[in-house]
Amino acid sequence: MTSKEQVYENLRSNGLEPELVQALVDLAISEDLMGGTDVTSLATIPEIQISELDLVTRSPGVIAGINIAALVFLSVASKKIDIELCVEDSKKVEANTCLLTAKGSTIELLTAERTALNFLGHLSGIATTTNKWVNEISGTNAKVRDTRKTTPGLRLLEKYAVKVGGGTNHRMSLNDQALIKDNHIVASGSIKSAVEKVKDKFPELDFEIEVDNLDQLNEALAVEAKLILLDNFSIEDLKKAVVTVNKKAKLEASGGITLENARKIAETGVDFLAVGALTHSAPVLDIGGDLRTVR
Repeated sequence: MTSKEQVYENLRSNGLEPELVQALVDLAISEDLMGGTDVTSLATIPEIQISELDLVTRSPGVIAGINIAALVFLSVASKKIDIELCVEDSKKVEANTCLLTAKGSTIELLTAERTALNFLGHLSGIATTTNKWVNEISGTNAKVRDTRKTTPGLRLLEKYAVKVGGGTNHRMSLNDQALIKDNHIVASGSIKSAVEKVKDKFPELDFEIEVDNLDQLNEALAVEAKLILLDNFSIEDLKKAVVTVNKKAKLEASGGITLENARKIAETGVDFLAVGALTHSAPVLDIGGDLRTVR
């Protein structure tokens, strides 16, 4: 059986800070209860009733967030609760796979159920979607990379789910690395000016430059950029960019990338595909709760 201490250890081993995850779980539980209680369960279920609740997939996918779902049940429970984790994160499963079994107060199980499913379904959906993209470009040298287009408050977990699905993380925050985009270039006056200012203010930080055309690409190379984002380049221009750069910098394709054209883009020779859809458009993996009373 899985204790809160074991869940915390599992989170740490997955690169997640338990205290931060606990804060997100507590906020989600509080949001669902709004300072009150689960009135339906309290009205319809005897307080002493004990049940088992299985979280079961209704469709195939890649699992992410199993320990977070467990933490929801453990955080709601004021009485004895037993948690059994049936799979680990990154596991590819078929429909009708039991992911977790919780045994305890029926009222508390049903109070926690939706919040646990929200986390688990959302994160598994991201991992499943990411895995589809990774498989689509397998055999090329390109990597699928996420963006900052994440759900407010859930970036830590969503980017974790991307990694579970086989993808790569870009910046976690604005503080990690300078990304000089088109509006920064406009405000600063030129690519050269923007880069000089970043180097002067934050000499220890890496920087990436977004360019809209091949002329700007040459400007980025002139200031010795080591990472260049090619925004909305055609396939032909991506190929030209790869030849022009000749491995002097890493190249990231961005804009207009779909699962249907991802392989063609990856085959141009770019190093990364920036895919905001991994986090902002991934469908939830269908997971349900199946209850059976024990006594």
